[in-house]
Amino acid sequence: MYVQIYVDDIVFGSINLSLCKEFAKTMQGEFEMSMMGELTFFLGLQIKQMNDGIFICQSKYCNELLKKFGMEGCKEAATPISNLCNLDLDEKGTGKSKRVSYEIC
Repeated sequence: MYVQIYVDDIVFGSINLSLCKEFAKTMQGEFEMSMMGELTFFLGLQIKQMNDGIFICQSKYCNELLKKFGMEGCKEAATPISNLCNLDLDEKGTGKSKRVSYEIC
């Protein structure tokens, strides 16, 4: 059995169904909790359970970020920069600010 606790959220699961039911019964006897069914979304992660494995992605979060910054229509790229760019050291160039803005979650 796997049990994951984050603040006031608990996720648990096992291939042994009776163990899951017993754990849920014990927890409900001690705490007020609701059973949400099969896990599909947790802490910003989308979870898809299939016969050949459990798959996790963040496409919903990525789409929300694209919408937030007005980039829903942008084209996707396989790399973060074009592989056709020739990057050479510019020893005479001017320095750039090292200040970087980060998105605060």
